[in-house]
Amino acid sequence: MVQVDLHLHTTRSDGTLTPTQMVDLVAERGLTVVAITDHDSTDGLEEAIAAARAHPQLTVLPGVEISTDVPGGEVHILAYFVDRDDVDFQQTLVRFRQSRFERGRKMVEKLEALGVTLSWERVLEIAGDASVGRPHVARAMVEAGHVVSTQEAFDHYLGRNGPAYADREKLTPEEAIEIAAANGALPVLAHPIYVENVETNLPSWKRAGLVGIEVYYRSNDAREIDPMLALAHRHGLIPCGGSDYHANGHDGEVEPGSVGPPMETFERLAALKAERDRR
Repeated sequence: MVQVDLHLHTTRSDGTLTPTQMVDLVAERGLTVVAITDHDSTDGLEEAIAAARAHPQLTVLPGVEISTDVPGGEVHILAYFVDRDDVDFQQTLVRFRQSRFERGRKMVEKLEALGVTLSWERVLEIAGDASVGRPHVARAMVEAGHVVSTQEAFDHYLGRNGPAYADREKLTPEEAIEIAAANGALPVLAHPIYVENVETNLPSWKRAGLVGIEVYYRSNDAREIDPMLALAHRHGLIPCGGSDYHANGHDGEVEPGSVGPPMETFERLAALKAERDRR
């Protein structure tokens, strides 16, 4: 039985469940350790940790997911045991969210030029308290009838090579790892199955401070897990993982409780964090 999920998103980024709803859901599913990892935001952590008090068996790790750019794609860095009171770290996240905001507005302008009329105000309403991102633009496109699904919006318009794509502030994986490490958090590579030349880059990312890599992700299929587990062992990285759950209702969306690392992963992360805090 899966008891650990270290990759969850709420309405404070591009998920559809509030932090409280997410905590209640994972507790109901029998999980005992989870991490809230919203994109470029720790705003939902206080609510999630408070909600967990109603579930004494549940531990909520404070986390965040930082998006970075590499040639031809993106690399996402998860950070666990984030110090939410770190002013410099929070200012960095604010800057990233502002960049996302401006990118969203540029995308709506590009869509307009393509004849895809969309209300920027409606995008903001859909985002609510969250950092505006491409998924919010995609949902607005579905609502307006321009596409039948958010996946279609990404495939035809908003993806990196799409006609409505716009850049945001760029950050390298090394920079994100160093920012997380300076905060005292533990940086982990998210969904390496989507990262090109991952093994080639791991040594430099590890030198920057990477401590883990997602191994248990998307499914429990040994054909996917075993190569990633071997990769983690070869590079001395803690094998992490989670559902990457957004509650978006997509067909086949992986849900909490269906995939995740063993409890040993949490124990190793907690021990490493305690060791570093003693230094």
